[in-house]
Amino acid sequence: MTDLFNPFILFIAAMAGGLAVFLFKTTDESKLKLLISFSGAYLLAICLLHLIPEIYEGNSTDIGMFILGGFFLQVMLEFLSGGIEHGHMHVHKKHLNVVPVAIMVSLCVHALTEGMPLGGEGLAHRHSTLVVGIVLHKMPIAFVLMAFMMQAKIAKPKAIAVLITFALMAPLGIMLGETVAAFMSIEELLAIVVGIFLHVSTTILFESTDNHRFNIHKIIIIIFGASLAFINL
Repeated sequence: MTDLFNPFILFIAAMAGGLAVFLFKTTDESKLKLLISFSGAYLLAICLLHLIPEIYEGNSTDIGMFILGGFFLQVMLEFLSGGIEHGHMHVHKKHLNVVPVAIMVSLCVHALTEGMPLGGEGLAHRHSTLVVGIVLHKMPIAFVLMAFMMQAKIAKPKAIAVLITFALMAPLGIMLGETVAAFMSIEELLAIVVGIFLHVSTTILFESTDNHRFNIHKIIIIIFGASLAFINL
């Protein structure tokens, strides 16, 4: 049951986040930034409170290299995505009626990599923490992706097909993780994801402010996100 639960919940989270665009019919940037700030604070907190201590339990001296590798992998992925992970939805004329291939490649590799540590054997507590982190991260990304495609005037059936493809990536990553785990330890896979999370979360927390200044609403939402991760200790 557990083996099927994680892929299912990650798929449903992405689909729910994307389809919410049709439900709310709004892309209020200020509210979206608060939601993304919450997910960024939660990701940063689970990395510092849960994931980093666990991946260093084995006293491996090269874990830091994998964290750094994940960090710079995300740097390259965001070069393709244009920062859509942070709520950026700048639609240019050249994107009208065209599925954003570069953005899709970036988001799919990102989601695929995130799911891989869930494919190997590991502690249930670690898995539940990582799953919640991915869910809270994936839902706003899916929302922004669908909002981007709606603004780019992409037909709804095509946009939904793109959303389904994105939603399948994390479950596919879980399946691939079982194979990759034969060549890499779960700690090494998790370290790559931690590097990705560190880049995404810190960029979110500083980029989603006006003139890099924090307002009271954002401070409250960041504290709430970090506190939720602390409660999961």
